[in-house]
Amino acid sequence: MTVWKRLPASLRRWSVRATNAKFTVTAAGIIRNNDGEVLLLKHHFRPGSGWGIPGGFVEAGEHAEAALRRELREEIGLELEQLSIFAARTFQRQNQIEIVFLAKASGEPQPRSIEVERVEWFSPELLPDALPSDQKKLISSALQVGAEGRD
Repeated sequence: MTVWKRLPASLRRWSVRATNAKFTVTAAGIIRNNDGEVLLLKHHFRPGSGWGIPGGFVEAGEHAEAALRRELREEIGLELEQLSIFAARTFQRQNQIEIVFLAKASGEPQPRSIEVERVEWFSPELLPDALPSDQKKLISSALQVGAEGRD
């Protein structure tokens, strides 16, 4: 311990970074409109059907909330309201941590990026069949929390 304290701060910082696991961090949103519909995006580069909740990578030095706002502004021209953290998930295969927010938004989003093929508001009862099951469960849980008035 004495040797550790004598090392320069930059060397201590480097050694901690070099010996800890590396993860990518993403921010995602379960976004509802005033009619209670849920926003889903169909991405060209997303595996499977392409349908999923909106989100993207958190850039170095960026807060997760800011990343989600930026992604939605860039990809579909949508501004978010009433953001709150809902959950955090880890994906071991991708070494990824995902921070999931609940939010509200209004307006008619339109694809603004080559990444997004389609953007639609869906009734929670009529989500696309091809939506990944983990996202269906996440949306269901989020809507239950929202129904209890904790959103």
